Amino acid sequence: MSNVEPTAFPVLPWISSLRPYVPGKPIEEVEREFGVRDSVKLASNENPYGCSPLAVEAISAALSKLHLYPDAGTWSLRQELAAWLGCAPDALVLGNGSNEVITLLVRALAGPQHNAVVSRYAFVAYRVVLQAAGVGVREVPDQRFSHDLLAMAGACDADTRLLFVANPNNPTGTWHPPEALAEMLARVPAHVTVVIDEAYHEFVSDARHRSALELRERHENVVVLRTFSKAYGLAALRCGYGVVPAPLADALGRIREPFNVNLLAQEAARAGLRDQAFVDACVQGNEGERQRVGAALRALGLDVIDSQTNFLMHEAPGGGAALCDALMRRGVILRPLEPYGLGPWVRTSLGTPAENDRMLEALRGVLA
Repeated sequence: MSNVEPTAFPVLPWISSLRPYVPGKPIEEVEREFGVRDSVKLASNENPYGCSPLAVEAISAALSKLHLYPDAGTWSLRQELAAWLGCAPDALVLGNGSNEVITLLVRALAGPQHNAVVSRYAFVAYRVVLQAAGVGVREVPDQRFSHDLLAMAGACDADTRLLFVANPNNPTGTWHPPEALAEMLARVPAHVTVVIDEAYHEFVSDARHRSALELRERHENVVVLRTFSKAYGLAALRCGYGVVPAPLADALGRIREPFNVNLLAQEAARAGLRDQAFVDACVQGNEGERQRVGAALRALGLDVIDSQTNFLMHEAPGGGAALCDALMRRGVILRPLEPYGLGPWVRTSLGTPAENDRMLEALRGVLA
């Protein structure tokens, strides 16, 4: 047996320096760590009303098929999604969450010789996926926590392959009307694929809002992302999709993992898609709580960023990490935003009225 110490694995430098995505703390971990019970998790923008009963029925009916691989081509789900969205089935790419579609786009379109444009305070997963592929990241300064779309268009050069816009944005909750997106797209070079992430599309209540799907008719370089994790309440199953130009869909299909969307996710997503009444009820409940909780936070003297999502980003006296730690000791889990460079802020997901009341009571106690 050799006495020579093994050398370090030759990990690529952009992997060694990568800061991985940090999810919200699960309830079980918080209760173990702090010795609390009946905790309320408002850290991960989940749907507090659950998922459609039709989705639960579909999952139950599919349990007898767990020994079989799922449909690798997600044929049935793509047909129903295409009919709902008004697009061709071959324009849809399904993923293990929309995050996987982001990964596929980066793998297919960019490498270490390229760069991608993102906004400061945009969804941190964009940077994680880009850095994992060795792609350079061009970060454009924000405008009051919102994307500066024209500056992002101006940041593109001959080596830019991707530009990401989260609309609405996570973690800030800010959004852009369609005319602002159209003005940006008119200035983005044709060789740049513009990825418009609509994970929170269903929650937007502003009458001016239109999906970027409409922009695809005039701009061949637009990709639109959606997910079943938020308004549809299927976060545990991980199912998301991209609406992309057919040639790009073919390329992404060549590199995606086989059977990447599991059977239960496919069946639950199909059922959830048919139950738009449930989605509408969740959105209405969220809208009422967004207004009520926002007013309550402002009444506490906190700066709250106007949101069009199922969460609020607000000021955290003493710093986000310290405030979240104090709240966890009271059984309330919020999201500190240090990974975004937003140390003085936190993100609070909107729960049920009872959960939000619990959060507000705990917050008043901590601030006192």
